[in-house]
Amino acid sequence: MNDMTPITRTIKDWESDQEVRWCPGCGDYAILKAVQRTMVDLGSDPAKTVFVSGIGCSSRFPYYMASYGFHTIHGRAPAVATGIKLANRELDIWLVTGDGDGMSIGGNHTFHFIRRNINSQIMLFNNEIYGLTKGQYSPTSREGTPSPSTPLGSVDHPALPCAFALGAGARFVARGFDVSKELSGVLKAAHAHQGAAFVEIFQNCIVYNKDRFEDFAAPKGAEDRQLWLQNGEPMLFAKGTKGITLDHATLRLKVVDVVDGDWQAAGVIVHDVTNRSIAHMLVELPFGAFPMALGVIYDDPAPTYESAMLGQDEKARAGKSADLGKLLAKGQTWTVAGDDQGPLSGV
Repeated sequence: MNDMTPITRTIKDWESDQEVRWCPGCGDYAILKAVQRTMVDLGSDPAKTVFVSGIGCSSRFPYYMASYGFHTIHGRAPAVATGIKLANRELDIWLVTGDGDGMSIGGNHTFHFIRRNINSQIMLFNNEIYGLTKGQYSPTSREGTPSPSTPLGSVDHPALPCAFALGAGARFVARGFDVSKELSGVLKAAHAHQGAAFVEIFQNCIVYNKDRFEDFAAPKGAEDRQLWLQNGEPMLFAKGTKGITLDHATLRLKVVDVVDGDWQAAGVIVHDVTNRSIAHMLVELPFGAFPMALGVIYDDPAPTYESAMLGQDEKARAGKSADLGKLLAKGQTWTVAGDDQGPLSGV
């Protein structure tokens, strides 16, 4: 066979020999299949793909992918992924984390990974609860959420992962949910982005936070509660009868009615993935008064960390040769008189 002949793979080629063990009905199953399907569509090579996770239900992910994987410690997947990328920038790295793992103990690592803009895909599974440790409220749990640690309901104002990512300087931010048929397309867009691509995936925890996202993810009436964004397309929902406009007096987004499909007359704005200001507004829209913004919200590439770091390293090595002995002898050295076997040298 010619070495240049492309290898065609199927989902089976991406399934490991490990038994997939999540709770029956867990949204992670759907995400796993979406990712495996995405790998096939991208023509990815398992030998050049690495899944890195922290701790949590979502972090079992690397076991179920027939590729390289690293199950790290709580919140430290970004640190390990950084080392992997700097060691071999040709590897395709996917981070798998959760709202507890990535937004709590690992919040600082997530922040710096995004800020540095390391070329990889970050999938944050958000089920708004601590599932692995038996249902305590998490940083993203909604106010009033009852749990073993908040029996009277959480009083914390929840963190918004996409707002966090934008605040950290993310150049790509997107949203999807576990059983959405559009999720694979969102992941492909993240993969096409050169830099740190942050994808929040709403995921149903069947045991401790069941149906939390039914208010926008339930199939019946979904078109009224979901705003799927497409670059260069008007922000329409509810089968095109409603849209999003920018109130220039208040500089806030608002919902408008669209009559006879004339979205321009209604003032509906066209989605521009490079508009950072509108992206901030979209990820903070109060759900209920607005639909849930989904799809690619922001995409504006910038130079990656590893390109700058490795480029600097190559520049520093230019015209030089490695000489450990010379390095050790550099600076202050001395000679100590030894025994009959001769003098001893030191540095």
